[in-house]
Amino acid sequence: KMIALLRKRADLSREELIDYYEHHHAPLIRRLFPMIADYRRNYVDLEGAFLFDGAPPVDFHVVTEIVFASARDHAAFLERAADPEVMRQIGEDEEHVFDRSATRMFRVEVGQT
Repeated sequence: KMIALLRKRADLSREELIDYYEHHHAPLIRRLFPMIADYRRNYVDLEGAFLFDGAPPVDFHVVTEIVFASARDHAAFLERAADPEVMRQIGEDEEHVFDRSATRMFRVEVGQT
């Protein structure tokens, strides 16, 4: 599984972020990366959040989960993501909605349930 922490552009509302991501960016990612098994967008809602004294503020608006059915699919994703044309398409689209300088993306190991 991969996780992306994404910050919206400052000039967009939460509703505009969700609308663009759901209707434009997510379909693009699904088209470019058919090997993704599950692609979840989790929109941060700070009401009811556990914010501890002294902790830094939450500086992202979306937690995206990208799940692969196998290590082979993950490898295919990384190979496709290395394609400059694919990255160009993603980058151009992200400019519409995200503050790309704040994007953090990493692989995680899923624990037992």
